[in-house]
Amino acid sequence: MSSDQHPVIVAARRTPIATRGRALAALGLADLAAPTIRAALADAAAATGAPVSVADVLLGNCMGPGGNPGRVAALAAGLGTAVPGGTVDRQCGSGLAAVLDAVTAIRAGDVRIRVAGGVESASTAPVRSVDGVPYDRAPFTPPGFPDPGMTDAAEQLAAHDGISRARQDAHAARSHARARAAVAAGRFDAELVPLAGLQHDDAIGGAEPLLARLPALFPGGSLTAGTSTRIGDGAAVVVVAPGGTAPGLAVRASAFVGCDPALPGIGAAPAIHSALRSAGLTVADVAAFEIVEAFAAQSLGVLDRLGIAEDDPRVCADGGALALGHPWGASGAVSLVRLFSRLVRAGAPAGTIGVAAASVGGGLGVAAVVEVVR
Repeated sequence: MSSDQHPVIVAARRTPIATRGRALAALGLADLAAPTIRAALADAAAATGAPVSVADVLLGNCMGPGGNPGRVAALAAGLGTAVPGGTVDRQCGSGLAAVLDAVTAIRAGDVRIRVAGGVESASTAPVRSVDGVPYDRAPFTPPGFPDPGMTDAAEQLAAHDGISRARQDAHAARSHARARAAVAAGRFDAELVPLAGLQHDDAIGGAEPLLARLPALFPGGSLTAGTSTRIGDGAAVVVVAPGGTAPGLAVRASAFVGCDPALPGIGAAPAIHSALRSAGLTVADVAAFEIVEAFAAQSLGVLDRLGIAEDDPRVCADGGALALGHPWGASGAVSLVRLFSRLVRAGAPAGTIGVAAASVGGGLGVAAVVEVVR
């Protein structure tokens, strides 16, 4: 299939990511998603030179109150009662999965334009309980399978792979340094939809000497609060159009994979390999990677399995989730927004390849291969 036949991301926007309980804590899912949808559609109309008629709104979400946030956000964005909406839960891969569902619908023959992405309000997520006993999350696996929380899983991965505390500190510090440089250069400005007075992601900081002084989260362990992402509130959406629309990012291939639920942090690596094989490409062909950095150990484990150096400038060039924050169901879509800015907004030539990917609780990986079209 040629590039002009693949569905194309023609617009991409996100909110700043706010640490849970901070600047966006009073905003619910629709408050986060609706203005982001409107901004992305305005960009799409400007890019295509015509008003955009939306067939559907698909949003990833992990911890919201239910009630189909995709539909609620579509109504709140003013798209009218005839536009439906759907919600996808693949945990930390939800936002990217929702976009790939939109791509699949267009590729299957329904060539109407769709809005897709993800939204998470960790600050307003309801407290859940079974028989009156609260719990933080539902199980990722059934009885008889490993089911570590993601922090425990990252600690176990660090031990399994022999990833040192020093490597983790350096990786987190590099993510923050790149994000600080991006803010100073204005590289986030065009993608952001400021809300509640928040202009930029509020977790960016993290100099390496400070990170080195933080205590381990577990006795004898190597993870710290500084090498773990901050849980955040935020939304990210893209507008997906049929092939032949330009400029934008043509979605050439994608993959969902399973992996050992005891080591869920590695899932992005086999997903990236699978998606690249489908596209007839290799890691060396990729100009820009955006891989969700839930933990430094998890990110390093993925890069090691891909054979990519931990300081490779192609990977999260403006900082990743370690610096920006991690709004669970939106993070995969944030990766696509970042690729859109790094490649389309920055003027990369047609044919330039990017990859977005995430590892997912329960032992999953999701990845997408995109190509700049002009």
